[in-house]
Amino acid sequence: MKAIVQHELGGPEVLRTCEIEPPEPIPTEVQVRVRGAGVNPVDFKTRIGRGMSSVIGPPPFTVGWDVCGEVTAVGGGVTRFQVGDEVFGMPWFPREAGAYAEFVTAPSRHFEHKPHALSIEEAAALPLAGLTAWQVVVDTIRVQDGDDVLIHGAAGGVGHLAVQIAAARGANVIATARAEQADFLAGLGASRTLDYRDDDFEAHVAELDSVIDLTGEYGERSLAVMRPGATLVSVPSGAKPELLALAKAQHKRATGILVEPDPVGLAGLCDLIERGKLGVELDEVFDLEQAADAHRHAEDSHGAGKIVLRVP
Repeated sequence: MKAIVQHELGGPEVLRTCEIEPPEPIPTEVQVRVRGAGVNPVDFKTRIGRGMSSVIGPPPFTVGWDVCGEVTAVGGGVTRFQVGDEVFGMPWFPREAGAYAEFVTAPSRHFEHKPHALSIEEAAALPLAGLTAWQVVVDTIRVQDGDDVLIHGAAGGVGHLAVQIAAARGANVIATARAEQADFLAGLGASRTLDYRDDDFEAHVAELDSVIDLTGEYGERSLAVMRPGATLVSVPSGAKPELLALAKAQHKRATGILVEPDPVGLAGLCDLIERGKLGVELDEVFDLEQAADAHRHAEDSHGAGKIVLRVP
């Protein structure tokens, strides 16, 4: 099978198309013919030796954790899927999943049936970002109807999904993004958008119930606009010890998070999609062999939505 394999750490040029043996499923696993693979920041961070490189070890390896495709083989004990089913999921994270390839294998409960309302590319873009957003909004913060929620980096891959999930739960969502993305975010359910380049958000919000910082840049400033008992989730690099101590001193909560495979979360995302409460915004789609170009675009992009590799 074709796979994008890197034999060294480095820039996008280390991503090369290779022929390798396809993986075979063991009991409780399925083999999936990949049709689309999402591109996430953790992919290019891992490529250069950060991200999950300490977990998956030194090269050679294949990055990627977002998968949408068709079940082509079923291991013993699997009851949820059969050959021919269209599925999507985030297998193995943070271990190596090898999603930039024509086939993957993983435990069947790392996948869910693909929602009919989503294209292959949209479904491939959803799992890692969608589960991150779900696990922040639903599991960690437990956003409730009427909560005031501030989301930094709201137009990005995780952000635009977190806006929709929080809004679907009845929250009043305030977003920070570029001014030109305000209409896009309003369409997703944000009540207000503050331009992070021009607006000091502290002058516009106060006594918030929660803050989701998807940039990792606004921890201490965010605590200042939160009510006692509120929760701050810092996603990209976690919450540093000094931020945890400051939050505790102010009788607030700060935490980091690392997304996990989650069949309950996938089912929750599917439910929102089926009810018309959640959509996936695509930034750009590349062919598998253009993985290096996709990474260059991802590292340079300030656009909205997700980047996907199409696997012919």
